[in-house]
Amino acid sequence: MISITRRTALTLPLLLPLATAARSQDNEANAEAVAAILERAEVLEPLKAVVVCRDGRIIAERGYRGHAPGDPTNIKSASKSVVSAMVGIAIDKGLLEGADQKIAPLLRAELPAEPDPRLEQITIGNLLSMQAGLGRTSGPNYGRWVASSNWVRAALAMPFEDEPGGRMLYSTGSTHLLSAILTRVSGQTMLALARDWFDPLEGFAIGGWERDPQGIYLGGNQMAMSTRSLAAFAELYRNGGRTPDGTRIVSAGWIEQSWQPRTRSPFNGYRYGYGWFLHEIGGQEVRFAWGHGGQMAYIVPALSLTLAMTSDETRRSAENGYRNRLNDLLAEIIGVVV
Repeated sequence: MISITRRTALTLPLLLPLATAARSQDNEANAEAVAAILERAEVLEPLKAVVVCRDGRIIAERGYRGHAPGDPTNIKSASKSVVSAMVGIAIDKGLLEGADQKIAPLLRAELPAEPDPRLEQITIGNLLSMQAGLGRTSGPNYGRWVASSNWVRAALAMPFEDEPGGRMLYSTGSTHLLSAILTRVSGQTMLALARDWFDPLEGFAIGGWERDPQGIYLGGNQMAMSTRSLAAFAELYRNGGRTPDGTRIVSAGWIEQSWQPRTRSPFNGYRYGYGWFLHEIGGQEVRFAWGHGGQMAYIVPALSLTLAMTSDETRRSAENGYRNRLNDLLAEIIGVVV
């Protein structure tokens, strides 16, 4: 039997001060109810681990089938939200001008020999919101893209399927272009930047991370992180970009921009901002990072609630209904803490 770990205000390191004593008592009661829900969630076979935070404290967590919340796992496309945060930090540091900055001057050497004029129109924001207009490098095109000798050039050479700023074309190539841009303007690798910029965030760490043939870390996939680390990252956003001790990492303005709906997924109807999905779950507005297989970082701002879930990354989560079951698990937890 895999035991449930229930952490209380007396035993857990403080992530964010509780608002009131009454809220603290509520969270103590909630922890028991949430732990029971997590126990029942063992029927979700791909599920590896869940961490539930309320008011900045872990109130319940559980690992399944030999996995633990502290074990690293491939968070897949949930890493796109991390890349989005790094773009915001780069803008605050003056390395980038802003979301409206054109990408062609930053990647001039990687443009095709006879570039489509529309490449000059693509902005940083278009890449973040998956509205670059370029053909997708995800889905059926992913294998061919990562088999190419230069992933940046291959992404920029994809034929246009829409105008820049048009419909959502979900593509890991778009976030990889952001990784290439950040690497170029900073003169450092993405992993070095992440370790530097997120250093004040206790509990956050990136383990292994795949690189392209030129040594650029893959923007938006193949990143190792524990469930607790994913929860710490989501807590940073829930807390307005500050660590528990008040250190500013991401600007509140960037979080607000990231959570503005800019397009909508043609596959599920979810709204999408800058690297974050937006949807109503359990009667609450939720912002979430989502990776293949069921790597989830949910934030429910109105309830000061954050959940991180990791799953078997080799399995699909959308077509087989597993993602919906994870959303239902969140809704059930919302029902006991609301």
